[in-house]
Amino acid sequence: MSNPPVPSPDAATEGKSVNEHVEPDLAVDAAPGTDRAPDDSTLDDPTLEQLGFEPAVASGSTASDEPRTSRRNAAASATRSSDRHRPNSGHDDRTRPGGRRRSWRTRVGAGAVLVAALSAMGGVYAAFAASSGATANSASMAVQGRQLFEVACVTCHGLNLQGVPGRGPSLIGVGSAAAYFQVDTGRMPLARQGVEADRKAPRYNEEETRALAAYVQSVGGGPQYPTGSLRLHNAAAVADGGELFRLNCASCHGATGHGAPLTAGKYAPALMPSTDRQIYTAMQSGPENMPVFSDTLLTPRDKRAIVSYIQTLKATADPGGNGIGRIGPVSEAIVIWVGGVGILMVVILWIGAKSQ
Repeated sequence: MSNPPVPSPDAATEGKSVNEHVEPDLAVDAAPGTDRAPDDSTLDDPTLEQLGFEPAVASGSTASDEPRTSRRNAAASATRSSDRHRPNSGHDDRTRPGGRRRSWRTRVGAGAVLVAALSAMGGVYAAFAASSGATANSASMAVQGRQLFEVACVTCHGLNLQGVPGRGPSLIGVGSAAAYFQVDTGRMPLARQGVEADRKAPRYNEEETRALAAYVQSVGGGPQYPTGSLRLHNAAAVADGGELFRLNCASCHGATGHGAPLTAGKYAPALMPSTDRQIYTAMQSGPENMPVFSDTLLTPRDKRAIVSYIQTLKATADPGGNGIGRIGPVSEAIVIWVGGVGILMVVILWIGAKSQ
């Protein structure tokens, strides 16, 4: 059996120099019965209980590890030295012109994406905020309209808008258009029962009228009164409106919109005092004996053209003085016949009386 190898003095010296910081009280004596000097690696190998922590260098390391460590350190030093002395053959990507352009393009692209995302979020928020604000406003108007309805309308139209027999019709399905027209023209609340509801000064202002219309719309649904401008400001639209008016409205309201009598004591009212929204909502709801002109019969553009024609007709001056109802040569012939013949008869009688 071979004896264990004895470490060389140089290795022992090197091991001692490496671990010379170990305190003396941690040294371990050589095993009894041997003539070998204490191994420095054993002296420098304190137990975990003695140190209180695990040493960073393995306890079994010997002097033979030193050459490998020295070689690694020398290689790393040579690499750093060669890097320092290597000629600069080109520019860094960050200083290269192409790299700068790519960097600017990346930044501009990221900024554009950020702006687009923020714009999209702002648009979505504005849309939701506008819709929620409009819904809240409509709900508050409906609450106000209900209070007005319960005071002035419930007697004839019922608490749930179902109508009362012999007093007033149901308002289910008539929509805000009918409610707006009847209240804004003063026909409702009705002063008394009769063949025709006459136009009079409205009882409620614009805000209260819209509140009543919003309440009727919220309960029964139906055509909604329009908002915004209802006129078409061009000659072609006015001409189209005049043609549509003569085809659909002139038979009752007259060619000039001054109204005309109907059967059974009823009449088609004059359109001269009507506003744009009143004319439009009348076509939507068909009050009294007027038919309902839905969007399938007259499109919204057709209705606006008719409104434009009626308002243009009202604003047009009569170049010859009094328009005599603007009903054409019939009225003029009647005036000439009655007035001219009457004056002629007066002159004849005066001459006859004077000659006697």
